[in-house]
Amino acid sequence: MTTIEWLIAVLALLGSIFGFLSAVGIVRLPDVYSRLHATGKNSTFGIMMIMAAVFLYFFILKGEFIGKLLLTILFVFITVPIAALMISRSAYRIGIPMDASTVCDEMKPFYDKEKKTYANNSKQTTNENPTKPLPTENRP
Repeated sequence: MTTIEWLIAVLALLGSIFGFLSAVGIVRLPDVYSRLHATGKNSTFGIMMIMAAVFLYFFILKGEFIGKLLLTILFVFITVPIAALMISRSAYRIGIPMDASTVCDEMKPFYDKEKKTYANNSKQTTNENPTKPLPTENRP
């Protein structure tokens, strides 16, 4: 095997390992925040490594340039971490508890400020009871 074939194999293997670690994180970690961290970081890195291996294989060994694959790598790099962040913030805002072993809650000061701001408004802008929808005329 040539050096480039070894590089492609190592990238594919490392991407598979990161994907496996992401799956283990989903199963083994205690709360939604830890699980999202595992999937957001590991799966993004794993998918990007596997796609980079595919790109190198086709570009160097087969002589074909696949621009869509590079755009897909960029799309995954941008969207998956942002989606994980938004899901975790939504989980925090609706009150899904953190595991007891969590050492630091960095969102608490921001969330408390937000609650005070909403409490000063005359209109109801937060949904205290998630099973009951907000009235449509009071939505921001």
